[in-house]
Amino acid sequence: MIIRFLVSALSLGLATWILPGIKLDYAGEPAGAAITMLIVAAIFGLVNALIKPLFVFVTSPLLLVTLGLFLLIINAALLMLTSWVCAQLGVPWGVDGFWSAFWGALMVSVVSFVLNSFVGRRGEVHN
Repeated sequence: MIIRFLVSALSLGLATWILPGIKLDYAGEPAGAAITMLIVAAIFGLVNALIKPLFVFVTSPLLLVTLGLFLLIINAALLMLTSWVCAQLGVPWGVDGFWSAFWGALMVSVVSFVLNSFVGRRGEVHN
């Protein structure tokens, strides 16, 4: 579980570093930025665990019609919701708009999928 959490934090950090619309406004030490990304990953995990099942249930007909592609829209909305929660809590991380959230959600999904493919169901690392 901890490895999957770190994978999520790493994928969010990579999206923050690469995409111009996702920003971390931290001017301190790199360790502080890493801690901030861990906080963002925790918030993103909570949002995904609590809100995503509701979104998926409500939009299930649309998900079926689009063969699951609407999940990208849901993930972008969840990334924007994470940005809003971070702003409310004073965490210096945010997403500028929908398209930044869309590309960020796509990047987080792909990077998480690739990194999680090296981690087994019980958290052991596969070679």
